[in-house]
Amino acid sequence: MNRASQIGLLAGPIVFLLLTSFSGHLISDMGDKVLAVAAWMIIWWITEAVSISVTALLPLLVFPLLGVMDLADVGANYGSPIIFLFFGGFVLALALEKVNLHKRIALSIIHRTGTSPDRVILGFMIATAALSMWISNTASTVVMLPIAMSVIGLLIRDQDGFTPKDRNFALSVMLGIAFSANAGGIATVIGTPPNSVLIGLLENEYNTEISFLKWMTLGLPVSIILISISYWVLVKWMFPCKGLAFGTSKDVIRIELEKLGPASGREKMVLVIFGITVFLWIFRTVINGIFPGLDLTDTAISMFGALALFCVPYNFKKGSFILKWKDTSRLAWGILILFGGGLALARAMSASGLVDLVSAAIAGSEMSVLFTAFLLIALMLFMTELMSNVALVAVLAPVVAGIAIGLDIPILHLLIPVTIASSCAFMLPMATPPNAIVFASGYIRVHQMARAGIILNCISVVLLVLLFQFGIPYFF
Repeated sequence: MNRASQIGLLAGPIVFLLLTSFSGHLISDMGDKVLAVAAWMIIWWITEAVSISVTALLPLLVFPLLGVMDLADVGANYGSPIIFLFFGGFVLALALEKVNLHKRIALSIIHRTGTSPDRVILGFMIATAALSMWISNTASTVVMLPIAMSVIGLLIRDQDGFTPKDRNFALSVMLGIAFSANAGGIATVIGTPPNSVLIGLLENEYNTEISFLKWMTLGLPVSIILISISYWVLVKWMFPCKGLAFGTSKDVIRIELEKLGPASGREKMVLVIFGITVFLWIFRTVINGIFPGLDLTDTAISMFGALALFCVPYNFKKGSFILKWKDTSRLAWGILILFGGGLALARAMSASGLVDLVSAAIAGSEMSVLFTAFLLIALMLFMTELMSNVALVAVLAPVVAGIAIGLDIPILHLLIPVTIASSCAFMLPMATPPNAIVFASGYIRVHQMARAGIILNCISVVLLVLLFQFGIPYFF
């Protein structure tokens, strides 16, 4: 445990005790209690004194003891339908990884993009982003890294050695993988946890639903734009490798594909179940219009996909299934708990009047709506460089909703770009798992990631402000 974690471990409960024992009222009796718990959780989240998922369990213990909410009400947040939507998404991702279908998809995309250095980099970025839409950005980066290392190895072993142009190619590939993994998750509801935290908040607190297709119609273009800008910044501006040529990179990809062999029956079955699930997500509203009594939800569709992987045998005689329950030992259960803790905190902040207080304060301020949006987007984006984006969205999303109410604008107009900003951490290795993974490859230095990342961070802020001003009013 580092020094910051040691200080945070003690500071969290100390600040909590100071706030709860304060003789006067900062807000109200209940508001002060919720503020104290929020302060404790934020300190532990920022300093990572304990696991962020363990911190998310605090409301289950503390809120009932303080009389903020009873245990049943707090516990209901940990079993919210949105958590089961993400659970189903996790199970689908688990199946893709178990049968190696994610690697086959990635290699097939790269194989088709060409052999010139720029095209190889683009292939890696497209493949990583495509995977990150459906599986965790960590898993997609882990899949792509060894393939990228093999291609870079060709340049190290060629006749002229590892030249500056070779180094630029290595930098662009590695940073391209990390940045595409971060941006790719923006495209779908299940692509990255902050998206699901937002969807859960909207459903629980504001009875507002954003369908899988509705999010994708907005998120996919944003994701494509960010990846395109990242490609241009890396390949055409920061680390150009013009004049570099190698003809054997396609052989590496072909050899990797040959190692996988022909698609197995298990792979085909996973692909079918995955395809049906995505089809239902995209066309849910059309299906519900044709069959009104069906009342399909994104969560129900997600659970259908998950259950099918456990219950439909790919070999009926042998009773062989794609997944067994023991496979869920690799499931990200901690993230599901983190969702629950975030929803519980949001519910308490709303019930205690904290959100109303923020709304009133903003309503009485003289800041313009556009400038407020700019500040919130920039705050979220640069803070997520230093702490978990899921925890950050869990804390700030209810406050941002209150600010939107105070500004008398639809809450979606402000919440969506601020939430997307949490996925735009391009600057530091510790900001996201993909950044850390590619940094560990040894081909990137901190100042190189920071130099490219700060440019992309600033571009992302401008893009999201434009989205707030012109894009989201069109969609919502």
